[in-house]
Amino acid sequence: MRSVQVDLDETSTMELVDVLAVIAAELADREVPDSAAACLELAETLAAASDMQESALAGFVGRVDAAGEQARWGYPSTQAWLRSRLGMRDGRAKERLVLARQRHRLPQVAERLAAGELSFGYAVTVADSVARLDDTDCAKAEAMLLEMADQGFSAGKVAAFGNRIRDVIAERDGTEDAPDEDTKRGYAKSWLTTTRSLDGGRYVKGWLNPEDAAIWDGTLAPLAKPAGPEDRRDVAERTAAALSSVLSGGHKASKVTVICDLETLTGGNAPGRLTDGTPVPAAQVRRIALAAGVSPLLLGRGNTPLYLGHRERFASAAQRQVLEALYPTCAVRGCEIPGTLCEVDHVHGWALGHSPTDIDQLTLTCGWHNRFKHASPEQIQITKDGDGRYVYRLLPPRDVAVPRATSPPFDQAA
Repeated sequence: MRSVQVDLDETSTMELVDVLAVIAAELADREVPDSAAACLELAETLAAASDMQESALAGFVGRVDAAGEQARWGYPSTQAWLRSRLGMRDGRAKERLVLARQRHRLPQVAERLAAGELSFGYAVTVADSVARLDDTDCAKAEAMLLEMADQGFSAGKVAAFGNRIRDVIAERDGTEDAPDEDTKRGYAKSWLTTTRSLDGGRYVKGWLNPEDAAIWDGTLAPLAKPAGPEDRRDVAERTAAALSSVLSGGHKASKVTVICDLETLTGGNAPGRLTDGTPVPAAQVRRIALAAGVSPLLLGRGNTPLYLGHRERFASAAQRQVLEALYPTCAVRGCEIPGTLCEVDHVHGWALGHSPTDIDQLTLTCGWHNRFKHASPEQIQITKDGDGRYVYRLLPPRDVAVPRATSPPFDQAA
């Protein structure tokens, strides 16, 4: 059995985190008590302690986010860092980020969460509810929502009321959103609703079934690619620009790539897939083929010129089509930007003469990671997976010290 002695007045934050890691490891290794009543009490106590840890985590995440530290490690956003480095699912990462960004506007929530008087569930519910409010409305909403929590309303009820607070303010300001159609219409048919804002803009909301989504991606994705290394627009802005181009008649052709076996087109049951990996039933594959026509995709030397050598700097349309079939997302491990929105990257750098424009020397990377790779090549480790596709792994910055030992640097007796 091990014991850990800590002088709280002299211990640094780093050392406290180390101690907490040791205690957590020991607790995880313990057998669960036989008494269900004891387990209930232990679960409630442990959950309350975990909520206080969430307060500290929100402070750490907030500092990383404000300083942009995640970019030095090769992550385009704080949320991407939380997903990849901390292994969080998208919903959990969003909750932590919302609380980290809003806690300075919610003094009562921050104080009560740190003191163990408010659960993380309530705290993140309030933070999410005030995210789009100005500071004056934020203070009013915080007081009202905390009062509901004190009265014993569930976090779900508080969240529902928080949404209503936004609706009331939107009605007051004349910016109310379109009604929620998700549960009304289901997911079998595509639908869109639009509402006009006071400044002449328009809010768009809707749902596309898989077949229409494939057409959407095939039409807009090629137009939503970054215009060049200086294009700082995010994916949402480029997608809106692509949609405007289509609606104004600036784009006449669309492309939907469905990958399937020849047997599927001739009556087989094997499903196809889109370039992002989404499965498409065999019957739907044949329906798309009949409506759009079929063109072959050759994964090798042949009628499609996939090996251009050093004569050509830019990948051809045929090469890009192959790469989108091979890489559903950015080649950087953990990056979830769809391949259709990525840039073609010469793995070993075309300008250096080491990487010809050949299909087996190319991959897809999002615009952010493409720039990061060329600015910090020492932080990219290049390997291949079992299927021969390139995999880029992010490495720590050079100025980061060797990882600390897991044991705390102070008294620990065995």
